[in-house]
Amino acid sequence: MAAFAPLRWVVRIRRHPSALLLAVQLLGVMLYPVMEQAAAGRALFGAFGIVVLLLAVWVVKRSPALGWVAWCLALPAVLLSIAAALLGKPALTAMSQALESLLYFYAAGSLTAYMLEDHEVTRDELYACGATFTLLAWAFAFAFSVCQIVNPGSFDATSELPQRTWMELLYLSFSLLSGVGLSDVVPVLPQARALAMLAQFAGVMYIALVVSRLIGLSVVRRGRGG
Repeated sequence: MAAFAPLRWVVRIRRHPSALLLAVQLLGVMLYPVMEQAAAGRALFGAFGIVVLLLAVWVVKRSPALGWVAWCLALPAVLLSIAAALLGKPALTAMSQALESLLYFYAAGSLTAYMLEDHEVTRDELYACGATFTLLAWAFAFAFSVCQIVNPGSFDATSELPQRTWMELLYLSFSLLSGVGLSDVVPVLPQARALAMLAQFAGVMYIALVVSRLIGLSVVRRGRGG
């Protein structure tokens, strides 16, 4: 029976791709601080980012969305990211991160459509609920990063660094989407504040429309004894 254990895990992953994406992104939250301090941090960050991108494309393929759109965003993003790392051009970094942001928004939209297409809550849809939130967090974090590359000084914080780190921007994104507002990173330029307001709006609407719907369907199912 032990020989079939790996096969069972493969079957579970194929059934619940959203769970794998969610787990990898939550793992990234814990690993990003280590990557930022490591000597090869940029290379590790780039490799991990490629893994997350491929998982996002895989999740899109399992949803009603068009997979070729995800590939059209992912492949140029990876190539531009490699070119930016080799050439050290901020413009290439901004273009790569803009495409990554669009891909994560597209993946989040595809998972939302997947969750809203039926009237029964499955286990994979519950995983998708968490994965969609993390996709939105990554999407806005990349949008914030592009904003500060194009407009230096877009965000202020208690640290003395001239630009905000990836972890700071991701922390800001989670804070805005969740509505807790517990962040020491503050948007100070108009473009940054506009993005922050969009993140707040997206977080509120996601909880109001998607999360509340899944909770309501779960309550109805329990009431019917399903």
